[in-house]
Amino acid sequence: MDVAQLKRQLFEYTTLLFHEGFLDEQFTQLQQLQDENNPDFVVEVVSLFFDDSERLLNELATALDQQNIDFNKVDAHVHQLKGSSSSIGAQRVQRVCIAFRNSCQDKNVEGCLKCLQEVKHEYSLIKNKLEILFNLEKQILAAGGSPPV
Repeated sequence: MDVAQLKRQLFEYTTLLFHEGFLDEQFTQLQQLQDENNPDFVVEVVSLFFDDSERLLNELATALDQQNIDFNKVDAHVHQLKGSSSSIGAQRVQRVCIAFRNSCQDKNVEGCLKCLQEVKHEYSLIKNKLEILFNLEKQILAAGGSPPV
């Protein structure tokens, strides 16, 4: 595939991610911070998001598996996940976190467990989709193209 085709594919894929609500304007703002001096900025920030999210999802699962659930602790983890997903523009993860926090405030165990499954699902989807996006960017560079702006 030539560079022009790859760039068109990247543009269409990115547009789809926005259209389907996976990403919001915050992701665009993140991309605008990337330049020649820091060409891997977005990948690095998103990688930190992946690491942080996986840790938080494990902590949430552990906290919700306790006999006496500390809803304040669960809410603090969800609040942190909401903030980090918001900072990279992972809109659908952020939305589930809002519902998750409501269940925490209501001390609704079933609601929290349901939200945990939903947030894991949305996280898995956005992780996969961003990995595809970054792979397309690597293909463009490998084909001799310039980094997307």
